[in-house]
Amino acid sequence: MPVISTNGINLHYQECGSGEPLLLIMGITAPGGVWEKHAEAWSEKFRCILPDNRGVGLSDQPAGPYTSAMMAEDCIGLLDALGLQQVRIVGCSMGSIIAQQLALRHPQRVRSLVLMCPWARCDAYARSIFEHMCAIKARLRPEEFMAYIQLLIFSKPTWDDPNSLAGLLDGRRQAASATLPQPLHALEAQAAACISHDTLADLGKIQCPTLVIGGTADIFTPRWMAEEVAHAIPNAQLHLYEGAGHAFHWERIECFNPFVSQWLEAN
Repeated sequence: MPVISTNGINLHYQECGSGEPLLLIMGITAPGGVWEKHAEAWSEKFRCILPDNRGVGLSDQPAGPYTSAMMAEDCIGLLDALGLQQVRIVGCSMGSIIAQQLALRHPQRVRSLVLMCPWARCDAYARSIFEHMCAIKARLRPEEFMAYIQLLIFSKPTWDDPNSLAGLLDGRRQAASATLPQPLHALEAQAAACISHDTLADLGKIQCPTLVIGGTADIFTPRWMAEEVAHAIPNAQLHLYEGAGHAFHWERIECFNPFVSQWLEAN
């Protein structure tokens, strides 16, 4: 499986598709493979690159704390190793703060940005969620921790639908038997990056085309966070899924995948 050395760590990644490169950066706790159903659709038009962020999956999991800037430099090393001078980027949750740093620190490397459920800064509520996430990870079984994450990211209609609920329960069973669970110290290190991230004063410097997407029922990163990011980036487009949660990209996958693909093609 492909692994490159970057920024002092070994970074694992996957690829699928062909065409212009598209870097997909996943959120806290999740390896790059979580993009599978989205990359499957987007790979018809793009070369999708799915890294495991430091601290998760098959990438190194060094002691923290990490920062969003540090993780952006991990990605730059990956692009350098692949010989890619410029890419489109889709970042989800923690991936969106890494993407912001890439656009700010290396603007010439970023053609366009899709920032999903992003934030420019944490308030006390967000800090408490990340801190609580670490606290319960230390105390709960993996399937119980997964249940907490599901409660954070999925909205009521998902829980009310029998088929969707069955999928959530299956996710917990998979968590119980996972062979590469994220260790506590790595979650704590990623959470530190999420908490310390603050780019609000600098987002006005981003000049590339930017699409910001959120869900109006997101209790993890509420809509004001997406609105704040979109208003701070010049000419950014804001799209909110009514009634959807943090995982709007799963709850509305039938329209989300083509919508993002069409926007990327145009930008």
